[in-house]
Amino acid sequence: MTARIPTLDIQRFSNPSSASDREAFVAELGAAYREWGFAGIRNHGIPQAQIDRAYEVFQAFFALPEETKRKYHVPGGGGARGYTPFGIETAKGAKYSDLKEFWHVGREIPRDSKYADVMPPNLWPAEVPEFREVAYGLFQALDDLGSRVLGALALHIGLPEDFFADKTNFGNSILRPIHYPPITADDIPNVRAGAHEDINFITLLVGASAAGLEVLSKKGEWVPFTSDADTIVVNIGDMLQRLSNHVYPSTTHRVVNPPGEAARQPRYSTPYFLHPNPDFLIKTLPQCVSVDNPDRYPVPITGHEYLLERLREIKLV
Repeated sequence: MTARIPTLDIQRFSNPSSASDREAFVAELGAAYREWGFAGIRNHGIPQAQIDRAYEVFQAFFALPEETKRKYHVPGGGGARGYTPFGIETAKGAKYSDLKEFWHVGREIPRDSKYADVMPPNLWPAEVPEFREVAYGLFQALDDLGSRVLGALALHIGLPEDFFADKTNFGNSILRPIHYPPITADDIPNVRAGAHEDINFITLLVGASAAGLEVLSKKGEWVPFTSDADTIVVNIGDMLQRLSNHVYPSTTHRVVNPPGEAARQPRYSTPYFLHPNPDFLIKTLPQCVSVDNPDRYPVPITGHEYLLERLREIKLV
């Protein structure tokens, strides 16, 4: 029987019945991430109605004519904001591009912010007037949830619970509504999203509308992870793997094409990529260095420099 990726109740951390239960949650969450780099989070407090409404609005945008959507594509912008059409993003080392189109919503910051040159203003589709309010509401809800998860992970490795608070409060984070179209050919060579690791600190995946997510176990097996409707999938990204000296692994995952008639259905998905502030220096945490786990990254790098390196690898810049 294939091992299951754990799903945990975050109310045990946010609103615990006892101090010991909170400590147990931190231990269980840390163990899940050390083993899998993935966990399901339930009782997260984001209303299902809010998630459903977001998917309605995102589907309304993706249903627009191609020429309309392309008005919001920013050539040379690395997909940082607005629309990215099919045939662009390609998993690192992959021969074929992913079968998807997507939209990027970033953090709203004052235009006189020191980060304004690397965090451009958002674009909003005029054809879907409710898009801005709905999408940014979901952005903020997932940002808050991600902060709680990071707080628990900080405690697990012996850091203060608020360690990440001032390192992510202006994070270059991204909400990415994705549309994977129906697959109409039987011999298509590429998958919906090729095997990859995420770039950022953590990713929160909300309300995927169909199966397809698979996670590569330490034994080399692809493990399906289709969460319950009330569960948000949260996984470690490369930046946190690097910061934690691989205590928290960034696990390879993919979105496969489903068999049979299920492939003829579109798939919608909305990950939230939680990033550190652009000038945060990713320098190995001393709590994560030991004789058995020496520092793999003696040369630090800023969050923004690391992001640019990776965007080039996946052909977004």
